[in-house]
Amino acid sequence: MLDDITQAVLSREEVERYLKGSHGESGRAARERIHGYLEELRTTQRYSIYRVLKHPLYPIFRKIDRIPEHVETVRAATRAGRVVYVSNHKSHTDYLVELLVLDESGVRPPIIAAGINLFGGPLGLLNRHVTGAIPIRRNTKDPAYLITLKAYVAELLKKHDFFFYPEGGRSYSGEIKNPKTGLMHAALNADHGHIVIVPTAIAYDLVLEDHVLARQRVKRSQKPFSRELAEMVRYAVGYKSRAFVTFGKPIGIDGVDPTSRSEVLAFTHTVMDAIGRLYKVLPTAVVANAMRPSITRRDLQARADAVLDTLRAAGANLGVQSGAEAVESALEPLESRGIIVVERGRVRVRERNVLRYYARTLDHLLASPSRRTH
Repeated sequence: MLDDITQAVLSREEVERYLKGSHGESGRAARERIHGYLEELRTTQRYSIYRVLKHPLYPIFRKIDRIPEHVETVRAATRAGRVVYVSNHKSHTDYLVELLVLDESGVRPPIIAAGINLFGGPLGLLNRHVTGAIPIRRNTKDPAYLITLKAYVAELLKKHDFFFYPEGGRSYSGEIKNPKTGLMHAALNADHGHIVIVPTAIAYDLVLEDHVLARQRVKRSQKPFSRELAEMVRYAVGYKSRAFVTFGKPIGIDGVDPTSRSEVLAFTHTVMDAIGRLYKVLPTAVVANAMRPSITRRDLQARADAVLDTLRAAGANLGVQSGAEAVESALEPLESRGIIVVERGRVRVRERNVLRYYARTLDHLLASPSRRTH
């Protein structure tokens, strides 16, 4: 016996074409591949259990002060119809921080797309059977998988809201990355009367994995999540940060042709541009942009003021208003994190790659984003 969503996926036109040999495979072999991927994607959301488990299982999140912005727009959007949240991706903590912000604001929980590396062991059971996450095989070009994934997401959207990261993974270099269009294409293909895209931006004073990400800068291979978790635990000692989650105005999908690659790509870039404008500009990023290898506090404040003037002219979502405020707020956490050293009235760079990581978080807002000399 087939469950409802499996039947619905198998009856979709693009899946039927694949089963009939549109990509060179048909018959039993094609059907077994589709069924295998459907079994991998299958997820269940038991949110009442999730809410009970979230704090004991994730003590690290008690160190993150969650600050939502413009939640009222999300409440209105969910009352009107189905919502697809599209967010930038900074940290493994994003998955829970952003969903907790929605939960704490009384917004119904979405299904979330997460990398398949998060689905091993006990965490995988929690993601699959409690939080309602679906595992995503990033960078695969297998047509059977891509067709099944898009069809499955399109059917999920008939009953659930959806949350995903078009960058495909965390930014290892700091800046907002170019998006991938697969999941956006799936959302645009959903057969639902009213769907809107809600651009969502997440920004941290300090990213938990900053040293790990900055050291590698470019993702070369997928580490086992157990190793990534061990690295996160190592850098969690003394860690404390704010996380700003900012929701933008809903963007309608009417008029976007999901069969046109160029239209889907252009629409995805429109959403990413909105996310970039929503991204909260925090003191650590401003100071990282203003830093020199060695600089006096007064000169650092002046350079931070100049950075803020540029950001203000670009219409950035400022979380700091002056160079003096930025320096006052950023020096202590950056020094505690081992990124800079403050002594005898001068500020010196200690971890250049990590400081550059924070500087690049504002690349999308600055006219000359790669002008760092530290």
